[in-house]
This record gives sequence, structure tokens and C-alpha cells, in this order.
Amino acid sequence: MKLSNYKKFRNKIYITIILIEILTVVLLSYVVPILGNYPPLSDVPAFENGLEALNHKQQYFIFGTLNAVLYIAFVFIAFKDIFKFLKKHYTNKKIKEEELSKIRKQCIMLPSKLIFLQILTVVLVIVSCAVTVSWNIQVLLKLIIIYCSLYILVCIITIAIIQNYLKEVIILTYNYGGYENAMPKKTKFYYNLSMQLIPFFLAILGVVIMISYSKITDQIGEVNYFYYKNEISNNLQDNQIVDMPHLIALLDGIEKRQEDDVYYIISPDSTYTSDNSELSTFFTKYINMFYEQTEGKAYEFYGIDEQSYCFKLQDLNGNDWYIGFKYPVTNTNLINTFITIVLILLFLYILLIVTWSKNITKNIIQVCNRMTELATNDDTSLDKIIPITSTDEFGQICFAINKIQEKMRNYVLQIQSNQDMLVEKERFASLGQMIGGIAHNLKTPIMSIAGAAEGLNDLIKEYETSISDKDVTIEDHHEIANDMKNWIDKIKNYTSYMSDVITAVKGQAVTSSDDIKETFTINDMLKHIDILMKHELKNALIDLNITLNVDPNLTLNGNMNSLVQVINNMISNSIQSYNGKTNKSIEFIIEKENKNMVFSIIDHGCGMKKEVQDKLFKEMVTTKGKNGTGLGLFMSYSNIKAHFNGNITFESEEGNGTAFHIIIPNK
Repeated sequence: MKLSNYKKFRNKIYITIILIEILTVVLLSYVVPILGNYPPLSDVPAFENGLEALNHKQQYFIFGTLNAVLYIAFVFIAFKDIFKFLKKHYTNKKIKEEELSKIRKQCIMLPSKLIFLQILTVVLVIVSCAVTVSWNIQVLLKLIIIYCSLYILVCIITIAIIQNYLKEVIILTYNYGGYENAMPKKTKFYYNLSMQLIPFFLAILGVVIMISYSKITDQIGEVNYFYYKNEISNNLQDNQIVDMPHLIALLDGIEKRQEDDVYYIISPDSTYTSDNSELSTFFTKYINMFYEQTEGKAYEFYGIDEQSYCFKLQDLNGNDWYIGFKYPVTNTNLINTFITIVLILLFLYILLIVTWSKNITKNIIQVCNRMTELATNDDTSLDKIIPITSTDEFGQICFAINKIQEKMRNYVLQIQSNQDMLVEKERFASLGQMIGGIAHNLKTPIMSIAGAAEGLNDLIKEYETSISDKDVTIEDHHEIANDMKNWIDKIKNYTSYMSDVITAVKGQAVTSSDDIKETFTINDMLKHIDILMKHELKNALIDLNITLNVDPNLTLNGNMNSLVQVINNMISNSIQSYNGKTNKSIEFIIEKENKNMVFSIIDHGCGMKKEVQDKLFKEMVTTKGKNGTGLGLFMSYSNIKAHFNGNITFESEEGNGTAFHIIIPNK
């Protein structure tokens, strides 16, 4: 793949963030004045000029740019390993397994980090600006709430888009590895859900609080506005003398609604306030520019919760004077009430989310535990039903799993039935193969016994004739008796050999489910192998070279017939690996390594292909085409595991032969 694909992916991330940041800056110019309860008409450029070093549009642009640069820097750091992986992927470089696990974990955890980074970025930029501009603490807190709320909502939208890109990355990692190490550290569902919903709730709560707070302060301002408007109108005389002493007397006669209310007088050449405070430039400029449009309503500053009612008079010289009352539109009780409401709502919401998500988690855990049990436990009962406690998707999942278990149970029963049939088929095939050898092994002693019987019959006739013959001496009688004894000894040997053959065959006919524990010697085992494999080896013109590096009388514990069956199966496979070639040999080495007995069957035949080696002992595979079932080695491996708690290993090279090693403990 080309490096351009990596750059394309990286650029998509950055372009997405930049575009959203640009849209956010545009959105700020509309949202901040509303949520911050900015005075009406105060965003007019003619009014803004001279009040602050930068007008609001310039402030939004600078704030958005600083935030975007800082946030993109944080994103670059957060995406650093992901970008490194993608670069390796698209340039076909080697990727380690630990890198895959790290990337998968980062892709899953990144959304939470991005929200945290966004909040951190906004706070850093606002605090930096506040230090430079020296904002009022009240304004600073408002801006932090407004900007954080807005940017969290924007970040959630950004994450929704970026998550699609992260899923693409996770999918790419599976080109290099399986799913076993795919899961990062386990986290609770309710924790993940809470971490996603709580920031969203806080952002929405911040917006709602600012809107509500703005409306409440407006309402308080309206009440105060009309109160002082009526009071000034009622106390103002028709021939009111407009000078400082008379106006002070007028305003002193009006009862204040709140203790903190302050009256003021703005003359053409000076100002006066009842608390000796100075009137801000913003306040006086606002009155001068917008008195008519606002009908005397004035404001202290952007975001400051202080308003005013102003009334204009003219003196005898035609100069404009302004009198009025400034009043706070909020108080400590209101702020405390808001904080209390916020904390209660936040507590209730978190409690609701945690409780709700924990209930969901219980359903998920129930399903996960059952699925894990089915996936990892071989002896799990398939009759265990998951109770269906709801009619939603979880109920449907439980129903589906129960149906899957039912089908699995039927499949397992069918597989077991088929496996039993295959095992019996393999067993009968093996026994059929041995019958030829057994028939040959039994034919020789039977013919010998028949010959011995003829010899005994002739001796009996000779003995009957000699009874009446006076020339037959006592020595002759002893000689005849000795010949008869020799024939009988031979019959005993032949019948003993036949008994061994029958015993060996009977052992191989025992089903694999029989778990007979016995003590046997190496010599006993070799004797059975010789009896059962002699004919097949002789017919194939293959030599079995036995190398015994242990005492032949060494005893082993277990099912001898199972071990003999496994060894015979491997010897038969080695014979067939020569594909009909004669005058070849098979090495059978018996030795002891540490506390284990090792039986090695080595041939120099055709060997096994790589795809066969990968499946050996895991599946029923065969290299014999239609003539094989693949059960032989599969069952051999199972027998050694079950009856001896041992193992089977192998080495094979296509065209150069195969070596099987049967390893069983022998303490």
C-alpha cells in the first residue's frame, strides 16, 4: 500500500477537527452573547470600539485559533502511536503483537481522553486570556461554563465522527493478529456509560443553567426597572430644577428596593454616585448611545449582573443630565439556590445513570458469563437456560442464546454419534488389517500342532504294536515315551503362543472408553507389538529396528493395550509413508528422559505437508485420501492424554520423513 493512504487518513482527522473548530468559532458569536446575557446592542462595532483592545469577533477568532492549535497539538500526541501504526501498515513494515494490543486499547479509550483534553484546552485558553485582560471573576466563571459546555457538545460531535476512523484502525489491527489479546483492561459497562453520558449532561446542564440564570436576572432587572421608573416619574416635579443639589435631594427621597442599590447623576461635566463609586466607561457610553432605543435601561458591562434605570433631563442651558438607579439583578441567595439545584440535579442524574447502567450491566454480565462459560468450559451443560426477564433487546439476546444452545446440544449429540461410528469404523478397519497377520501367526502353530498330533498318533500305534513284541526292550519304551513327551512340549509351546496372540487381539478389541489400569513391563509391550505387527511388516518388506535404552523389565502403569494400539498405529503410518517402497526401515527407540518414558517412531518416508502439520492432533486430518478417516492420530493423541496423562510431539519434513515421540510420565 502507498504512504499516501496514511497521509490521507491523518489529514482526515486534522481536517475534521479544523472544520469543526471553525464552525464553533462562528457559533460562539451567536451563542456567547445569549448565554452570557450580554446587553442588547452592545455588539455594534461603533460601541465596541474603545471599550476593549479587541472587539468580540476578534476575541472569538483568537480564542478559537488558540484553542484549535492547542487542541490539535494534544490530538497529535494522543494519536501519535496510532499514526505510527498506520504508517507501518501502509508501508508494509513489521508490526509487533504488543503494538497491536496498545493500538486497540488506545482506539477504545481515546474518546474519553479527547473530552478531557477539550475541557483542559478551553480552561487553559480562558485562564490565559483572563490573566491578560484582567476579567472580572464573575465574567470568568460564566465564560468557563459557557465555553466548556459548548466545546464539550462540539467535542462529542467530533468524537462521533472520529470514532468511525478509529474503528477502521481497530479493524486493520486484526490483519496481524487474532482476538485473544484484543481486549484491553476490563471496565464495567456502567462506568463506560457514565463516562459518556455525564459530560454530555454537564454540557447540557451548563447551557440550561446559563439560559435560566439569564432569564431570571432579566426578570429581576425588569422588576427593578419598572419600580425605579415609576418612583422617579412620580417624584419628579413639572418644574424640576436641574442641578446637583436638587437632583440629589430628589433621589434621596426615593426608597431603594435593595440595600445595594445606588443612585447616580451624570452632568455635562461631572458624575455623582450615592456610594462615591465611579461609573464605568461602558455604562456611560451605553447610556449616551442607546438611551432612546432601550428606554433608559442601561448595563454595567458584558456579563456583569448589574443593570440600571436612567432618566434624561435638560437644564436651562439645554444640556443633558442623566439620573437613575443602579441595581444588582442577582444576589447571594439566588446564586446559592442555583448551586444547590445544580448539585442536586447532578447527584440525581449520576445516581440515575449509575443505577440504570448497573441494571443493564447485570443483564450483560448474565449473558457474558454464559457465553464465556460456553466458550471456555468443555464440560459445560448445554441444558442451562438463561432466564428471559425483559421484552427488549436483552430479552431477545437471551432467547437467541437459548436457541443457539439448543442447536449446539443437537449438533453435539449428532457429532458424538458420528464420532462413535467413525471410531468403530476405524477400529474395525484396524482389526481387519490385523486379521491377515493374525491368521498367518495362527496358521503356523496350528499346522505345527496338527503335525505333532500325527507324530503322537504314529507313536501311539508304534507303542501298541510294541506291547506284544518280546524284542522291544525297556529302553525302547522309554524312548517312545520321551518322543511323545517332546511332541507334547511342542504342542504346549504352540498353544501358549496362540494364547498370547489371542490375548493381544482381545486387548485391541477393547473399546477406547475402557480405562484399565495395570502394571506391565517394556518386554510385555514389545511382545504384543511383535505379535500384532509382524505380518504387516513382513508383507511390506520393512524392518523395525528396536533400540532399547532402558531395562526391558522396567514397569509402567496404565493401559498397555492403549499404548500398544497407539504405537502400532504409528508404525502402520510409517510403513505407509514409504508408498510401497521395500527394503526400508523404521526406527523404534525406547529411552528415559528425566522422569518420562519416551517412545520414538522414526521413518524416512514422504513426510507431511505444512498444512497437515498445522492441523495434526487438532482436527481429524489424513494424507490417505478416501482410504483414511484421520481418526488414527487424533485418537492416539486422545488416548495418551487420557490413559497416561502424557503427550505426543512430532517433527516432519516433506520428502525426508517423520518422527513421532510418545512421552508418558514414569515416576
